[in-house]
Amino acid sequence: MEKKIGLKEAYCIGVGGMIGGGIFAVLGLSIYLARSAAPLSFLLAGTIALLTGYSYSKLSMRFPSRGGTVEFLIKAFGTGVFTGTLNLLLLMSYIVMLGLYAYAFGAYAANLFHIPREVLSAVAILLFTVINAFGIILSSKTENLLVFTKLAILLGLASAGILFLNTSHFHVEDYVNIVRVIAGGMIIFLAYEGFELIANIGNDIKDVSIYKKAYYLSIISVTLIYVLIAIITIGTLPFSIIIKAKDYVLAIVAKPIFGTLGFLIVSIAALFSTSSAINATLYGTAGISYLIAKYGQLPQTLSKKVWKNSYEGLLIISLLSILLSIFGNLESIATAGSCGFLLIFFFINLAAIKLRNKLKIRAIIPLFGAGFSVLAISILFWNMFTKGPKNILIFMLMILSSFLIEVCYRNVSKREIQEYIDLNLKKREEKIQKWESWLPKVISAIKNAIEDAEVKLLGSIKRGEMEKSTDVDLFVITSKSIEREDVKRIIRSVDKTLENIVDVKIKKKEK
Repeated sequence: MEKKIGLKEAYCIGVGGMIGGGIFAVLGLSIYLARSAAPLSFLLAGTIALLTGYSYSKLSMRFPSRGGTVEFLIKAFGTGVFTGTLNLLLLMSYIVMLGLYAYAFGAYAANLFHIPREVLSAVAILLFTVINAFGIILSSKTENLLVFTKLAILLGLASAGILFLNTSHFHVEDYVNIVRVIAGGMIIFLAYEGFELIANIGNDIKDVSIYKKAYYLSIISVTLIYVLIAIITIGTLPFSIIIKAKDYVLAIVAKPIFGTLGFLIVSIAALFSTSSAINATLYGTAGISYLIAKYGQLPQTLSKKVWKNSYEGLLIISLLSILLSIFGNLESIATAGSCGFLLIFFFINLAAIKLRNKLKIRAIIPLFGAGFSVLAISILFWNMFTKGPKNILIFMLMILSSFLIEVCYRNVSKREIQEYIDLNLKKREEKIQKWESWLPKVISAIKNAIEDAEVKLLGSIKRGEMEKSTDVDLFVITSKSIEREDVKRIIRSVDKTLENIVDVKIKKKEK
């Protein structure tokens, strides 16, 4: 049986997605904008991520799908041009992220090897383009090891850096106005992009209740790390040095704390983080968005060669990413990426509001998430526009091209976005709707295996609220010492596809 994804693996997917390269790329840029208030900027961005994480957790539990973000948008807004445009905007945002990761890789590598940044950025994307073309992927154990290594390095840097803090760097007079604080937070919002990758686990999750814990734990822990890193950076280095080395400032922070060895370790960590982020984005999220854009639906099984029969997509995405990393400046790239994901997350929060009855939630939290997303985009947009209209050019081109490509491609190819991106979700929902045909067999199997067991149906189905059902809830009462996994094993013996559909709660029978 194929191993299902538990909390640890789901947590690592979220943390690995967020600490993928963004913090290494835009830490200096955030401090440049918000100065001493940069920790508040990171906290603000983390708050928006957490509010949106609430919407994602509820949507993931109700609609577990490898289509993730796009699946949720379809369920709320249908399969028309609007949703197709949002899927392409998501793809464009991932292309911008690839450009940012490559930019950061080049900046840290250039500081080590004294080779032009542009050359190193292009080499990084070309290398992982070849790797993805041949379908070479890292194992989940290797990915988990990389995630915990990155966490250990950042936490080690933050912990040791406390001893080197200079509190005079945090004078109130160094604080900037609230607009720049928010702009500083939103331009680094892309450092939080990645938690939404948890949604792409789909039906491979052990239990849909894991989604909620994975989103919250990953976002909160990354927010705390980012805030600590911002504090250590400001408290350790003079502002002039931060600005001078803003493209690779995290490596410079390590120097006064750990010496040359620390500088080298953090630089290498940055190279590993940004390169793994390039690979993961090409292999996973960008590939999925491209397949949806091309075919309107994901294939029933995603092989290791995600790009099989779609190599033109891999080449187009890689080429655009290289051009961005070479000719774009860091601030413009970061602004475009942050605005792109903030806009997508705004619509995810709207989707949660629209589907609130199916999700069994109140609208207040998604409403705050949507409101803060709009406010953040507006302030970031205005701040960049006042510096010069060209600073928002990439973002405007992303929106316009997403719409035009979707309209033209629909008309030429006659491709339609399907009602279900992930056919496994369709099968799951059909199985839940037909619960009366298989539930008696499950109950009978449980009672045969556990002599004195009483089995009761609970939850939405019991109440006749089928559209709110994320699974089928069973309550098992017995005097035997039975674990939840034991009951799950019995259910798998009846039908292995029911493992993620039937949720079991056990109560010890009173003597």
